[in-house]
Amino acid sequence: MKSIKNIVIVFLVLATSIASAQVKFEAKVSKKKLGINERLRIDFEMNEDGDNFVPPSFANFDVVGGPNTSVSNYSRNGKRSYSKTYSYFLAPKSRGNFTIKQATIEIDGETYKTFPITVNVTAAVSAPNENATASEVASENIHLVAEVSKASPYLNEAITVVYKLYVSKDTGVSSWREKDTPRFNDFWSQNIDVKGFTVHTGEYNGEEYRYVILRKTVLYPQKTGALKLEPLVMEVTVEVPSNRRDVFGRVLLTRVPKMVTAGSRTINVKALPEEGKPSDFKGAVGNFDFKVLTSKTQLNATESLQAKIEVSGSGNLKLFELPKLTVPSSLEVYEPEHQENVRTNLSGMQGNISDTYTIVPQYRGKYPVPTISFSYFDLKTESYKRISSDDIVIDVLEGPMAANATTENAADTTKQTVNTSATTFAFIKTNSNWTSIKSEPFFKSTGFWSLLLVPFLAIPLAIIVRRKKDERAADVQGNRIRKADRLAKKYLSEAKKALGQKESFYLALEKALHNYLKAKLTIETSDFNKEKIESLLIERQVSKEVVSDFISILENCELARYTPITQVTMQNDYDKAANTISLIDKQLR
Repeated sequence: MKSIKNIVIVFLVLATSIASAQVKFEAKVSKKKLGINERLRIDFEMNEDGDNFVPPSFANFDVVGGPNTSVSNYSRNGKRSYSKTYSYFLAPKSRGNFTIKQATIEIDGETYKTFPITVNVTAAVSAPNENATASEVASENIHLVAEVSKASPYLNEAITVVYKLYVSKDTGVSSWREKDTPRFNDFWSQNIDVKGFTVHTGEYNGEEYRYVILRKTVLYPQKTGALKLEPLVMEVTVEVPSNRRDVFGRVLLTRVPKMVTAGSRTINVKALPEEGKPSDFKGAVGNFDFKVLTSKTQLNATESLQAKIEVSGSGNLKLFELPKLTVPSSLEVYEPEHQENVRTNLSGMQGNISDTYTIVPQYRGKYPVPTISFSYFDLKTESYKRISSDDIVIDVLEGPMAANATTENAADTTKQTVNTSATTFAFIKTNSNWTSIKSEPFFKSTGFWSLLLVPFLAIPLAIIVRRKKDERAADVQGNRIRKADRLAKKYLSEAKKALGQKESFYLALEKALHNYLKAKLTIETSDFNKEKIESLLIERQVSKEVVSDFISILENCELARYTPITQVTMQNDYDKAANTISLIDKQLR
């Protein structure tokens, strides 16, 4: 009996040892001796699936690829075969003998470890025999570059940022998409349309590359000091040659997804010099012409003429105010009509802007229009310049004379002034205004009974009005809604007037949104960015959906500058903006 027990115990021990022997977990390297300019591949293989894999530290190597995981699971002749491998690609940091320590994994509740492996790293070899991974090849052969035209511009001086994707001749790109688009905080920006992606040839780090231009953006810095340009991040599918060939002997390509970035850039913006700055300087920077024109200089009283103040040339045309027109008080002047005929290319804004005033004289005489001057900072000479308009005299030929006329054709002061009165020349009356000599008692008159009955009729009317007023005052939610709707209409009135004119509409819409935020959140224009707006609104208990709508409207205003927009889209954006402002005002705490 005792011998049978011993046999059973031996059998169980052997079975356990055989089962344990079936689990394999080992480390394998592609070579144990390599040059410092070569790559080492290490595989951690197991024949059973495990958990909590912990690789060694690789202290003397840089991990340039991995971990890549591969699994093989199949049955053959009724026998199951399983294999799982974790692969790493290592680049040695220096020469010498280095030990790669143990890796660990848990399989069926047991912890298994690999044996340490010693690797000898020698001096660089002339022909490395280890091919780089597809990911490494992609990283070394594709580059996204942001080329800035000027790193140290003046305030409001145009600079351009051109984004180029460089690709070596040995690789290709099958697709790309923008992952993160820069917002250009503290800059006025406008994208230039890139029509088609033409392939060019150029150099990158002294080597010949092909490249395409992905984006062109014109920037006008609105603050001085060191301003950062956010990086453009793109997801690119790179085609890398592999070691495999098809049946015709052609090299097969491997597609590798790659994230590339142009990196952030710092622009050092210089302030405009204080020395020689004119008192009437409004921020114009560039090279401009200035003129004041009138549609006519001779007319009769109550007729109208147009006076146009126009600035043309190249520079920040949309970012400064035109001088105001001043005329004698005897000329009635209406609010000007602002017009912009500006195009933007890589050299900045070019064209003209103007304010057209309608003038209506009331009295006869000659009225001089005071000289108007315009000052700007000339980037070529780096100095301020002033242009003044010519003298203009408006001659009103016919019309009444002003009582205190002092114009050139006023009557001679030696002549006696004729004083007129209302009864000097009276018209003949055609109707009588006779009144009855016999008067009726007041208490029998219509006026008496009207005065008697009106208070009794007014009392119920006053009660009804008071009740309606109290109900309206008690309706807190309704009052809030009505107030919010009035506020939305107030800020969006200018945008509504410009519906149908894409540039004017979206500029007015963006200005309305900014003015609303300035009034509600008490922040300056220079502090505007979408992240800050979002955080402030959420802090004030505005729902995320409404905040998201508000941010999307701001983005639509930016995109509308370089995309075609229909009348329907503009109306939808206007309605959405009005509704969003109303909702924000209701929810804001």
